[in-house]
Amino acid sequence: MYNNPRFRIAVLPGDGIGPEVVQSCLTILEVLCERLGGISFDFRQREGGAGHYEKTGAVFSDDTLAECRDADAVLLGAMGLPRVCYPDGTEVSAHFDLRMAMDIYAGLRPIRGYPRLPLVLADQRAAEIDLVVVREQSEGLLSSHGCGTLEDDRVRETMVVSRHGSRRVVEFAFELAGRRAKSKRRPGKVTCVDQANLLASMALFRKVFSEVAATHPEVEVEYAHGDVIAAKLVRAPWDFDVLVTENALGRLLADFSAALAGSQSLAPKADIGDRYAIFQPAHGSADDCAGKGRANPVAQVLAAALMLDWLADQHAEPRLAHGARILERAVDKTMSTVWPIEFGGEDGTAAITRALIAHIRG
Repeated sequence: MYNNPRFRIAVLPGDGIGPEVVQSCLTILEVLCERLGGISFDFRQREGGAGHYEKTGAVFSDDTLAECRDADAVLLGAMGLPRVCYPDGTEVSAHFDLRMAMDIYAGLRPIRGYPRLPLVLADQRAAEIDLVVVREQSEGLLSSHGCGTLEDDRVRETMVVSRHGSRRVVEFAFELAGRRAKSKRRPGKVTCVDQANLLASMALFRKVFSEVAATHPEVEVEYAHGDVIAAKLVRAPWDFDVLVTENALGRLLADFSAALAGSQSLAPKADIGDRYAIFQPAHGSADDCAGKGRANPVAQVLAAALMLDWLADQHAEPRLAHGARILERAVDKTMSTVWPIEFGGEDGTAAITRALIAHIRG
């Protein structure tokens, strides 16, 4: 640990509302540094995303990729524009290409409720949702993105699940459950979500999960197929802790869970590998809202909190973990006082940013 460490952060603001929520987040992080006693950040902003592809034919340059690899962490804004597609018809996905280039395999999607916001579910316990979906990011069905083969009038795409890929993401999920159990003072539980009844690839995933579970007897385990989990999430999402699954299924469950908790606009995500990590909001670029000051920066700020926690582990720097807690508490207080536009209120980007800064300084 250094007395006055300076962390290099590669920043890709992205598309649509991405630049707006990123600028809010960077301003908030600069304010946070005032409380962290010598911690500082060197933000290296670079272009990348669907807009960059539209202009140049590439989602990001080689120099941008090199900057991301050289940085201590990567912070992204929202990425993608529905109108900008590859020749095969799929949307340009800079964040996907970046994950693959940096061998990032664990997709972390924390989902939680906020008591003051309108509840999607009638049961008041929906405000207590506090779960994490962990997606395997390097293989599964979505790893065929950009590699589909056209055969006459059909396209063939392949799902790949390996023992190595499954083991490392399942180990990640169990370690996460252990940390959550310590911090939240409750028994840790990991749910294996698969379709092992239908797919041999998923049966392998379940087998590897069982092998890893045997080495973590202190953590409760649960097995369920994807359709069963979807039904259980509707009935009692507050019963879940950590869910681990394949890439495509995990994406669906994460977005579904975020909607049950209130809104994707409040959900961050982290994509983590052995060496690199990328942090961004889970919501889309909402290009129709860009430049109107309507965007909610909370998911971007919570993504920054995930980044601080990861950097704290990587550099044995407890001040960063303290900073993450400050951001989370500021979000909690802010969400109890503001009324964001997406929920029918009048508070947009500037008002929410001011409230967050006031709670950080307070």
